[in-house]
Amino acid sequence: MAFSDYKTIAQVQQKYGIRYQEGDFLTVVEAQLSEQFVQEFQFNVQNLDVFSSEAARCELLILPILREAYKKYAERLSLWVQKPLNYDAALSGTPDYMLSKRSSLGKTVLEYPLLMVAEAKKNDFEQGWGQCLAELIAGQRLNGAEQAIYGVVTDGRYWEFGKLERQLLTRSLSTFSIDNLAVLFGALDEVFGQFERVAV
Repeated sequence: MAFSDYKTIAQVQQKYGIRYQEGDFLTVVEAQLSEQFVQEFQFNVQNLDVFSSEAARCELLILPILREAYKKYAERLSLWVQKPLNYDAALSGTPDYMLSKRSSLGKTVLEYPLLMVAEAKKNDFEQGWGQCLAELIAGQRLNGAEQAIYGVVTDGRYWEFGKLERQLLTRSLSTFSIDNLAVLFGALDEVFGQFERVAV
């Protein structure tokens, strides 16, 4: 099955024996944003129809946010866009975005993935989390390690965070929004920092 074939968290839980809980695992401190990024982002939102399609949300909202948050980690981590990921026939496909450890071989080689980002197509967060959890399981199995692997589901405006540790998915009670970029970036920075400590 492709990751996108999974429609709900429960479907993935039952297939792979994943337990589920909700709780906040992020300690968020508002981030300092560059004025240039804020101006460019606000230009997009004010002048372009950023919610008109999946492509618009990805190119004008999601990727710019991920790219900006990723900049300070670029020496140690790699950001991937539409990079195929295959564990087996039931766990394969192309995550929307991934972060991984940076390979010593260069930016073309995927090391073990640590963060999966799934777009909530048509604002369907339930399906987005089903897809994201399947991606997290694939990443976890490819890693061959017991450290946490993180997930984000977003429709461009709202951002939700989760963490898979062994057979337990913890989904954050807090939802973040582009209406408060400093807090959203604080959440991304906290997650990036957590898995950077594992990656190095």
